[in-house]
Amino acid sequence: MDEQKSTSIQRSSTRTRRARKKKKNQLPPGAAIVLLAVMFGILLGYKNPGMPIFWITGLAFGYILQRSRFCFTASMRDPFLTGSTSLTKTVLAAFAITTIGFAAIKYGAFVKGLPIPGQGYVVPVSMATAAGAFMFGIGMVIAGGCASGTLMRIGEGFTMQMISLFFFIVGSLWGAHDFGWWKLNVILKGKSVFLPDIFGWIGAVIIQLLIIALLWIAADKWENRKNLVEN
Repeated sequence: MDEQKSTSIQRSSTRTRRARKKKKNQLPPGAAIVLLAVMFGILLGYKNPGMPIFWITGLAFGYILQRSRFCFTASMRDPFLTGSTSLTKTVLAAFAITTIGFAAIKYGAFVKGLPIPGQGYVVPVSMATAAGAFMFGIGMVIAGGCASGTLMRIGEGFTMQMISLFFFIVGSLWGAHDFGWWKLNVILKGKSVFLPDIFGWIGAVIIQLLIIALLWIAADKWENRKNLVEN
């Protein structure tokens, strides 16, 4: 028995050594990719001086998304599948920060009598919004990610996401082709809602932050309840 144990231990240690030897050094290919990215950014600069900024920003966002595993889909999906609400609370925190930042920018323009930036994105809300959100939610759960998550996972080598990206492009082109009809006959039937027009600037910020806080508390209690049930 002792000989068998020692033999099995030796075999497992040999396998471990082989696995360690098979691990490749990723520094050379990583350095080559960085060099290619820099060269491509320089080439973009020759065509348009502003393009390198977009290139660097895109790479930075991609790196942050990949390292943080940040995904809007996961923030809505994980509470039901795994019970984890860490990403949900991260998204809520981001909403709270952007609420204050964008409100300050918009209010600054409003006080100076300038056009309020971003007002073109205040669009009518109707049952079409709810129906579209429901359909998009089903699609992004089946695909395993939203637009940012799909692009991130393609960079990681997930072939399934390439199929998702293909149909994402097809659907986007189809939607862009028919958007005029949908806007005229469905979207514009709803009512535009801009909270500062209803509650004032301070009231709108307070109400939105209060809603975010309530969602945070609900997410925290949901995770704690899931943990109690599992334990």
